[in-house]
Amino acid sequence: MTPIVTFLTRKAGGRRANWLDWMTYAYLFTGFLVIILPVMWLALNSLKSASQLEKQDLSLLPSSFESVARATVSGPDGKQIFFIQDLPDWVLNWNDLSDAQQTTHDIPAFLTDWSGRELYALRSQLGYVPTLVRDLVAAQDLPDWLLRYPSMSATAKQDFDADAVIAALNPEDQRLLSEFLGVGSYEPSRLTLQILARAPDPVTGEETQFGISNFKATREFTPARYVDNRSEDVVRLNTAQITMRRPIDPSWNNFSDPLTGNAFGVNVNFATCFTNSVLVTLIATVLTLLINSMAAFSLAKYKFRGQVAFFIVILATLMVPPTITLVGVFKAVNATGLSGSIWGVIIPGAATPTGVFLLRQYMLSIPDELIEAARMDAASEWKVYWRIVLPLAMPALAALGILSIIWRWNDLILPLVAIATTKEAYTIQLCLLEFRGEHLSQEHYRLAMTMVSLVPSTLVFVFLQKYITTGIANTGLK
Repeated sequence: MTPIVTFLTRKAGGRRANWLDWMTYAYLFTGFLVIILPVMWLALNSLKSASQLEKQDLSLLPSSFESVARATVSGPDGKQIFFIQDLPDWVLNWNDLSDAQQTTHDIPAFLTDWSGRELYALRSQLGYVPTLVRDLVAAQDLPDWLLRYPSMSATAKQDFDADAVIAALNPEDQRLLSEFLGVGSYEPSRLTLQILARAPDPVTGEETQFGISNFKATREFTPARYVDNRSEDVVRLNTAQITMRRPIDPSWNNFSDPLTGNAFGVNVNFATCFTNSVLVTLIATVLTLLINSMAAFSLAKYKFRGQVAFFIVILATLMVPPTITLVGVFKAVNATGLSGSIWGVIIPGAATPTGVFLLRQYMLSIPDELIEAARMDAASEWKVYWRIVLPLAMPALAALGILSIIWRWNDLILPLVAIATTKEAYTIQLCLLEFRGEHLSQEHYRLAMTMVSLVPSTLVFVFLQKYITTGIANTGLK
């Protein structure tokens, strides 16, 4: 800690800091913010719940307002809007639970404690209406086409008389089947979360609980409803007098669900993707170091016809965008039978022009006299390469190895071409794409797994950055 404090408090000269020192401090602080703020934003948003992200909540911390359930039930008398208090969290967040988590709750036992309009709303919230209808059809020996009726087209529905079937049932079963079929005035019941707020009653002035659908501090008045259902009328509250509880509530399941394969709506196991990325990164890095160092050794320590031309061609490939060679890489991977395998990601990127250039420039600084002396001692060319050149080029090899780890770990284009058709071989970057689909977006999982994917490359760079700077700084020195 002392070297850091010494570095941050050093001065250009004199006992007191001058304007140049303050400008330097401001520059360092600005650079620190530019680097750390996006990472902090990503880390904090990865802990937010799915509902908080869907609402585009701009709050910095992962928190959620204390909420209450507002139910909407339709019937012959119109819509009824009321609140249901003291519901367990798993009911309120039912749609955010995975299939495995939903199966741990006994819905029939829970619904036995409710009746009337509360029951109608809760069974819709828990998705239990189709199950009850299937039991009703089996018990009453009703036509099987009732189960397919909601998904039929308008023309197909004209061939069936749903009203006649409903009329033969008792009132409760009529309501259940009508709500399932979506006929008459029985629209599906809904249960939505409202912000639980406290404010003086506009009539009595007493502190009262209200339900608010959307809170904006910039508005003078906020529409709300009574939580105790004393009235269904909407009242206007003075925004400045509203108080709400918003405890910090990090959603750790954003990390645990994908890593355990329980992420809702996602067909990949992120732990498998993590393992695949580790294998691809390690094997590809070893091959990169071996192949590039051999090519660099031949270009730096051998004299042969066309040596300069070969080196120029290798350097010229640095100026070719990877997207230009994408079609050729795809055809090569497909022709060699590597499509769908992690070897289709490892082998095409084993040799890199950047690595050849970096190692060649470093090997030029190795004295030729050492190599000639080894040859005079009857050392083979392989032993010269393995026992003399590689140990002396270790700083450059370390720098290239670290860069290769970062490249392979963050690569998306090559895996997208080589293994996009085989989910068992997905790497981390491909798995991140699975969290955002056409009909389902799991941004809370994607942000969390992005944080996980940043950890290895960050640790590699932080703890081994001295090898990068040393290797690059010494490149080309003699």
